[in-house]
Formats: sequence, C-alpha cells, structure tokens
Amino acid sequence: MLTPLHACTSAGLARAPDPGQSLDRTTTAPMQEEDVKALTVIPGQSGSLAVTDVPEPTPAADELLVDGLAVGICGTDHEIAAGEYGWAPPGRDRLVLGHESLGRVREAPPGSAFQAGDLVVGVVRRPDPEPCGACAHGHFDMCRNGRYTERGIKELDGFASERWCVQADYAVPLDRGLADVGMLLEPTSVVAKAWDEIESIGNRSWFAPERVLVTGAGPIGLLAAMLGRQRGLEVHVLDQVTTGPKPELVDALGATYHSDGFDAAVEGGHPDVIIEATGVPSLVLEAMARTAPYGIVCLTGVSAAGRTRELDASGLNRSMVLENDVVFGSVNANLHHYALAATALADADGDWLRSLVTRRVGLESFAEAFEFADDDVKVVLAFGG
Repeated sequence: MLTPLHACTSAGLARAPDPGQSLDRTTTAPMQEEDVKALTVIPGQSGSLAVTDVPEPTPAADELLVDGLAVGICGTDHEIAAGEYGWAPPGRDRLVLGHESLGRVREAPPGSAFQAGDLVVGVVRRPDPEPCGACAHGHFDMCRNGRYTERGIKELDGFASERWCVQADYAVPLDRGLADVGMLLEPTSVVAKAWDEIESIGNRSWFAPERVLVTGAGPIGLLAAMLGRQRGLEVHVLDQVTTGPKPELVDALGATYHSDGFDAAVEGGHPDVIIEATGVPSLVLEAMARTAPYGIVCLTGVSAAGRTRELDASGLNRSMVLENDVVFGSVNANLHHYALAATALADADGDWLRSLVTRRVGLESFAEAFEFADDDVKVVLAFGG
C-alpha cells in the first residue's frame, strides 16, 4: 500500500530551510558540524552545478537514514545541469541532484523490513498527495494528471548527498553482491517495465517471440539487451560506434552487435520485438516499419523537438493494421518494476555489470562526471561511504 507523501524533516525530501539558514552555501564556506555535502543545482540556470553544504538529514518515523554510496549520471542529469528543466523543492532555489541512487542503511524504523548495513536504492517518483486513479493504485509511473514529484528532478531533493532519507515504502533492498553496481537499479527498472509491458501486450494473443532488436547501446539499451538474453531470446543491438566497450559488452551477453545500419540489423529476419532506446527520429520510424507480423515496438528514447522526417503515413498505417502491430512509449517505473529489476541484477553476471561502469568520479571532482568521453557507458559519482 502506498503511504501519503508528507512534509519531511530530512534533507532528502522537500522542506523549507530553517529561519536564517541558507541551503546555497558552497564548500568554500566554513563547514558546520551538522552539514553534509551534496551536489546541487539551481534548476533553469546553466552553470549553477556545485557541491554545497546541506543540513544533516533527520529521518521521520517511517524513514530510513542512508549513507550515500554513489549515484549514476545520465542524460536527465546533464539536461538539468544545462538549465533545460528541473524544479527545486517549494521555497528553495537549489535542488539536490541525482536519481540513480545507491546507499547503505545507517538507521531503520523499528518493525521495517530494513536494518543497518543493508544496501538500498530509493524509488524516484512519488504520487500526488491527492493522487489520480493510476497513482492511487500504485501505478505512479502512469500518472494521468502530471502532478507527481521526482527525487532529484521535480520538487524533491535527489540522492547525490553524503546522507539522505527515504520512506521505507519507497526503498528497495539489494543483494549484497551489488555493492559496486547497485546504482544501475533505477535504469534497470525502466527496462524491466518495458519488458513487463511488452509481455503484457504480446499476451493478448498467442505470443512466442524469438528475435529482439535493441537500438542504442547506452546503459538503457545494454540493460534491455541483458533482460532479453535472460529470457533466452536472440538479441541484436544496433549502435553507430565500432570501437570501445559497447561491441564487447554486447558480445559478452551472447548477443549480436551491428554498426552498419538498420538494414544489416534486420538482414537475418525482422524482429518480433524492438526496443528503441535512442530517440533518433530515423530509427524510431524504421523500428515502427520493420517488425515481423504481430510486432511490438517499445519507445524508451525521447526525441528532441523540432526534427522532421518524411513519412509514408498511409503505408505505415496499412502495415501496422494488417499485421496487428503495436507501438507504445514507456518511461519511469513503479515498485513492481523495481522489484523485477532487483531480481534481474541479482541474476546477472557481476563482472559484466561492473564493466558497464566505465568511470567513477569523486564528489569533489563532480565536473569530470559531466564531461563526455568517447568510451563512456555509465559514469558514476562516488561518495565512498
């Protein structure tokens, strides 16, 4: 059962600053005993990303107190840092960044499912306090009214902090073997949801997929391919790079890597399922038109606005109708998908997961985590707790 979102006394959730106390002090200011370091940003203001001091969090009765270990850095973080969007908590200028979390429980409420020392990840999205029907039924990833909040993105502080709090109902326990890679749980939850929906849609009729194509070999694409291989499917991955870790990571999964374009990727047969993880318009349209009959296309990449392509809409409509094809979009995840993702990571090859993390950067060197490198797959900001 979902608990209502409440005013929290922790720095890990939205709250008003204490009278006379600023949350915008940089690390050049004298450090007070009750302060912890966090990576914060003024949403909408490019160049405002900084390590600042925030008050030591105090957990509410239903919250865990967590020592931050690491956060993953993704495209959303880059866009918020660039001032493209993001929303600070009410009454605040700065937002603690970071939604791909990993921490270790320091204190847990009596009677909770957690204890000190547990590895834990915080769920990103929260329903509106007066939720829509979907949120009220636990499907806050499908929010209808848009008044949800999100840790590190929309009106709630994120997890890029030395310590943070999270409601026990929105915390996900992790296998101890995932101590190096647990920050991959949030992106894995996104593809766990995608696969869950693919299977739900496919099972409206007889469904026995064999061949899967994933477009894009970033973290989302590679994790989607991993879940495809865990299902025993023939997996193909299409990306444009020819060197670096991506082809090797795909090969290590037992999947096939393609860099010669869409035609080469479907030469051996049109896929039953396509997971599109780039948002590149040409690939989106190719995916919609190139499945096998009864094909399913899941769009997980977000396209930039304003790009146009010529499209034979009537031909696409004809083929989709006559072949009973489905195209759908998928974003975010709910508690069920986080649980699926935790199981998928626990079942995965640990060395392969560790290979996804191509750079680890300390908090004080945060700017390096926001620089692009050709061989990057997943960059992690580490706290060393």
